[in-house]
Amino acid sequence: MGLSRRRSERLLLTFPIRVQGSDPKGRTFSENTRTLVVNRHGARIQLKGLVNPGQTLRIVNLVGNREADFRVVGPTQPLSEQGGEWGVECRDEKCNIWGIDFPPAEESGLPCSVLLECRRCRNVSLARMSLVELDVLESAGLLTRECATCGRATSWGHVEQQVGIPAPGQEAEPAIREVLDPPPPAANRRLSPRVALRLPIRVRSWYGSEELAKSENVSKGGLAFVSDKRYEIGEALQITCPYNPGADNIELRGRVVRRDVMQGSGRFVYGVRYERET
Repeated sequence: MGLSRRRSERLLLTFPIRVQGSDPKGRTFSENTRTLVVNRHGARIQLKGLVNPGQTLRIVNLVGNREADFRVVGPTQPLSEQGGEWGVECRDEKCNIWGIDFPPAEESGLPCSVLLECRRCRNVSLARMSLVELDVLESAGLLTRECATCGRATSWGHVEQQVGIPAPGQEAEPAIREVLDPPPPAANRRLSPRVALRLPIRVRSWYGSEELAKSENVSKGGLAFVSDKRYEIGEALQITCPYNPGADNIELRGRVVRRDVMQGSGRFVYGVRYERET
């Protein structure tokens, strides 16, 4: 029911818009572009340049010349040569620059609540979220929010692991029992065998960073690589393996499922699982 309500509020509508703001280097810009999706609280828009989560953009709906300030929530698609897609949310909840009568807020079931974890201090919080924030979280795997414990904006994602402890006298669920009492290594078979291959790879973050690295091992379902950069568990990455700068490369979407620290080096070993794009 909740998912159905959410989808009913997403409208695949293209509005010509003008976006005014500044890039991460502080340079101001004004770009004529378009919306891809609109809803009560915001929109998904296309932009050629890079912006920062949390910053304010002035958006003008060129149909009717209505305008308002919007907050950048985060990316909903990885950056490409043509630009990127970003989720934005109106700063004024009562403002509607789209000229569309959405269902009353009390009938939409919004906002919803999601259990999130701060990736910096591991604080867990039940956060009330809008449709735009949910889009970014489901797409990029991370969301920038204020953390009361850290005292600043940090990256948040779904809680990495939840284990329900059974009440006295009750049997644990099979999945929970496996976490509490892991099976012996011989029984822990991987779905896809790993092969130790050091291949050149390119890793692109949805937030604009890019690096060249080498794989440590690869399988049909993913790979492991070493990096100086810090990626968060659950974060979406674009992986090209193998990477040849002068060839037509195939880029796959993956998600960070493991991060281990290399003792004495300050570097990280990451495990990435490929995801099927929808």
